[in-house]
Amino acid sequence: MKEKTLQVLVVEDNAGDARLLREMFRSEDPDRFEITHLLRMRDAEIHLANRGTDVVLLDMGLPDGHGVDTVRRARAADPSIPIIVLTGLDDEDLAAEAMKAGAQDYLIKGQIENRALPRALRHAIERHRMQESLFVEKERAQVTLNCIGDAVICADISGNITFLNLVAEKMTGWSCQESAGRLMAEVFRILDATTRKTTPNPIELAVLHNRIVHLPLNCNLIRRDGVEISIEDSVAPIHDREGRAIGAVIVFRDVSATRALALEVAHSAQHDFLTGLPNRVLFNDRVSRAISLAPRHAQKVAVLFLDLDGFKHINDSLGHPAGDKLLQSIAKRLQACVRDSDTVSRQGGDEFVVLLSEMTRSEDAAITARRMLQAVAEVHSIDRHDLHVTASIGLSVYPDDGMDAETLIKNADTAMYQAKENGRQSYQFFKPEMNVRAVERQSIEEHLRRALERDEFALHYQPKVNLRTGKIAGAEALIRWTNPKLGSVSPGQFIPVAEDCGLIVPIGRWVLREACTQARDWIDAGFSMGSVAVNISAMEFRDEEFIESVFAILKETRLDPEFLELELTESVLMKRAESAASVLKALRARGVQVAVDDFGTGYSSLSYLRKFPIDALKIDQSFVREITCAPAETTIVAAIISMGRSLNLRVVAEGAETQEELAFLQAHECDQAQGYFFSRPVGARQFAKLLENGFPEMIAFVHQ
Repeated sequence: MKEKTLQVLVVEDNAGDARLLREMFRSEDPDRFEITHLLRMRDAEIHLANRGTDVVLLDMGLPDGHGVDTVRRARAADPSIPIIVLTGLDDEDLAAEAMKAGAQDYLIKGQIENRALPRALRHAIERHRMQESLFVEKERAQVTLNCIGDAVICADISGNITFLNLVAEKMTGWSCQESAGRLMAEVFRILDATTRKTTPNPIELAVLHNRIVHLPLNCNLIRRDGVEISIEDSVAPIHDREGRAIGAVIVFRDVSATRALALEVAHSAQHDFLTGLPNRVLFNDRVSRAISLAPRHAQKVAVLFLDLDGFKHINDSLGHPAGDKLLQSIAKRLQACVRDSDTVSRQGGDEFVVLLSEMTRSEDAAITARRMLQAVAEVHSIDRHDLHVTASIGLSVYPDDGMDAETLIKNADTAMYQAKENGRQSYQFFKPEMNVRAVERQSIEEHLRRALERDEFALHYQPKVNLRTGKIAGAEALIRWTNPKLGSVSPGQFIPVAEDCGLIVPIGRWVLREACTQARDWIDAGFSMGSVAVNISAMEFRDEEFIESVFAILKETRLDPEFLELELTESVLMKRAESAASVLKALRARGVQVAVDDFGTGYSSLSYLRKFPIDALKIDQSFVREITCAPAETTIVAAIISMGRSLNLRVVAEGAETQEELAFLQAHECDQAQGYFFSRPVGARQFAKLLENGFPEMIAFVHQ
């Protein structure tokens, strides 16, 4: 059978070289080859696009194309065509690059023999066919691997990734292209879900044993984004013709759903069916574990035994379904009162037991107990009924009140009954004498509840000084408490207690009213004192009647809003940024000034700061101290001042105590400062004298 005539495209601009090639084809077999000769790459691209060519002889130095680019252009015109490049003696490196770009062979001009040329063409065509065949086989295999439901990863003997199918890409988070050449441990990260330890390299296991192996049970794959997926897998070695292992293939699947079901069964055995809380068995185990760990970190463990007051009446009158829903509501509220490391358990009936682990102070348990009493006492809306229920809590603390779980729970139960006898809706430590500091806090709360009615509070005022003029620009009102029994109690002691027991709102309103009244008196007396600043706590700010109470007090005291400045911390503003912004807008719309207190210690960003309608930033005193203590850190103060000025905000430095600090603040154009350098917080009469006399030495210092 006569062989097919091969259509050969010669792209060569040198007429002599082209003629020599034609003669070689004629001398070998004139009927076997049909030659088409073109001079330019552009014409060759058009010719190749018609798909009638079997092989191309391509010169790499054409008038409109040079080097490897000519190969790329030829392949783009017809990807299925085999290409042989023609090059000079000194262009072998370039020819090698052309091979990488897709050419099948290269011939050096001047060294081509008559018989070598047709043979090179046939070999190039055959090699191209083999490559195409291999590509089809590889494509078929890849499509198959991408269609199966399991993930597949291949690696060489060194553990370097060579292939991932689509499922493996999705499960690992790595694409096949990104993972190629990376170590298996980097892409296929697996650990034991129980011990959290990295499992052995699966490829090494398969190669070592030269057989299919499986990873240990309960393994998790760590996806590229950190998400963990439960997997099962098998690993098999890949062999060469001699049977030697040259790599491995790993096939694995997601078994998260299966394991989740198993965990659900285990969870049911250790948790209360009604509330989902840990049951008695699991709770006792966690208490024992917390006790075993506590000595290592010099920590305490507390157990709170909580019993509901009046639950039986609700259960009897409204039925068990309503009672069950009430228990579920209480369970959620109790969980909201503790940290993730703590445990709330239902022991049965209307009894709950709480484990507080990793405590440093016994009074922390009292804080949690008060929070729980308040949470339980708030109205529960159940089946269109507003239900009210209270609780009594007993507390025991390891190691003072017991060395094991059973003793701690028993003693907490005993203390709970004592709390009921004391009047219910209260808490009681098992051994109060062993928890002196907790008792002191309880004492502060008891006296604090009557402090307002007994007129035990007073306000002191600290001046804010204009650093340009040296004159007093305002005052910050600071609360002080003196109790007949407790003596002088610092704000750091009683303010947290007031917040915990819900007294901070009435105390805060008293402070605001007293400060506004005093400011009005100073103005009536003819003093020019700027604004009076009042600190606002988070609970006050979130109170529904906050805005109304501010303007009601301003009206009552006849103080113009422009003389009042409210100071709020960054954390107060950022917790509910949108609602905070609307409250601030309402205040400033009517003239009240707003300052961000302790700036730099919170977590606000410049973009958020722009959203808040504020007037001033107060630099926290911890940064001001660094001006002389840690000069390298002064960039923070300078940056805050610069940021404040860029936002057209007044900047006030807190805690200024030395002339060096003052000089630094003035040099960086800070607007105002307050601190012991000028005056400690003083009573209203002493502050009036400061308003009257001012700071002459400060004025002289400013103008020197």
